[in-house]
Amino acid sequence: MRFYSMGRAARLLGVSADTVRRWADNGRLPTRRDEAGKRQVAGEDLAAFAVALGAEGAPGGDLGEPHTSARNAFPGIVTKVTVGDVAAQVEIQAGPHRLVSLVTREAVEELGLTVGEEAVARVKATSVHVDRM
Repeated sequence: MRFYSMGRAARLLGVSADTVRRWADNGRLPTRRDEAGKRQVAGEDLAAFAVALGAEGAPGGDLGEPHTSARNAFPGIVTKVTVGDVAAQVEIQAGPHRLVSLVTREAVEELGLTVGEEAVARVKATSVHVDRM
């Protein structure tokens, strides 16, 4: 079985290591100590916790987001908007993820997308590739 450090678990969950430690201290996330005395999370426990956390919603609570069939939501901040005559390119930094979307110029204007605005990138794909780390 694979074990994760508190820091790696935090990166996978999209929160700070301190938050993961608090969850462990409160008994929400089971951990064990390695040979050096550092806390670790079993991969199966982390996976189950991630699913439960996802079911609870975003760490900040309900952001008033619409109901959607797109399950992969990446809340973040707009870092770049390039507007052309018809289309626009919008870049969003969502934690460690940089997402780039091509949308219409009209959509950018209607949504008021500018650098520094909060936005949620929603991804729905017919093909998803998975790489093992």
